[in-house]
Amino acid sequence: MSSRATARVPVSPRTPSARSVPVRTTPRTTPRSHPRPQLSVVAPPAPRPRRSARTALRNRRAPFVLLVVALLAGTALGLLVLNTAIAVDSLEATRLRADNAQRAQDVQRLEQRVIDGNTPAAIAQAAVAAGLVPAAGAAYLVLDPEGAPVLRGEPVPAEAPPAPPAPAPAERPAGGN
Repeated sequence: MSSRATARVPVSPRTPSARSVPVRTTPRTTPRSHPRPQLSVVAPPAPRPRRSARTALRNRRAPFVLLVVALLAGTALGLLVLNTAIAVDSLEATRLRADNAQRAQDVQRLEQRVIDGNTPAAIAQAAVAAGLVPAAGAAYLVLDPEGAPVLRGEPVPAEAPPAPPAPAPAERPAGGN
């Protein structure tokens, strides 16, 4: 229903403002000068399926919904990739910390070996292993007040180390080379 009000005013058929063609009140007795066109009833076109307001609204929302779903899927995939990269970096950091701890233990062990190797007994043992012999008597050169060198003490040559035992000759097999 419309909220617009209309007024019905009767129009007289005889007034010239209502019609410009004269109105015929009697039937026509003479034939027409041109034949009347043949008229036929035409079926109305098939009605278009009307979209309901709900369907139209759904069709307008479809691109927006697809955009939101695509953004959510992209965000989820991005977070998955980021989380995987962080996990890989965490594993690498854990491995590097373990390697650093091992290297720190190696440094401590080597420092302890240096400290143990600096004792007089260890130095003497290393010298004997290298074939050195201890000196018998030592002599020193000292400068007198005038700047001339003076020998103090009597130098004595060191004793030769004992000869190592000769290796036993290897026996050859009886069969050849």
